[in-house]
Amino acid sequence: MNTLELQKKLFAAARSTPPREDVPYAFEKRIMARITKEALVDVWSLWGRLLWRAAAPCVGLTLALTVWAMLSSHSANGNTDNLAVALENQVMAPLASLEESW
Repeated sequence: MNTLELQKKLFAAARSTPPREDVPYAFEKRIMARITKEALVDVWSLWGRLLWRAAAPCVGLTLALTVWAMLSSHSANGNTDNLAVALENQVMAPLASLEESW
């Protein structure tokens, strides 16, 4: 069926039907205002709300991992090396094998 013809028939039927008395005054204006108001979504406020909701779990996770790291470093058995010394040993280990081969 032709959509333009159908649209013309529907408009003609709507124009021929008189408005009912129980419809409130300016009903169509209120509906149209509500439709346009809901159609606009502020993306930045939505993004901000989601970030603020995610902040609390992130802080909780950070604190839990910090406590876990502190407790695991105190319970290390016999490892008294400083972190800087351990890092230097790991970085310089490949270079030590080069000196031996020359």
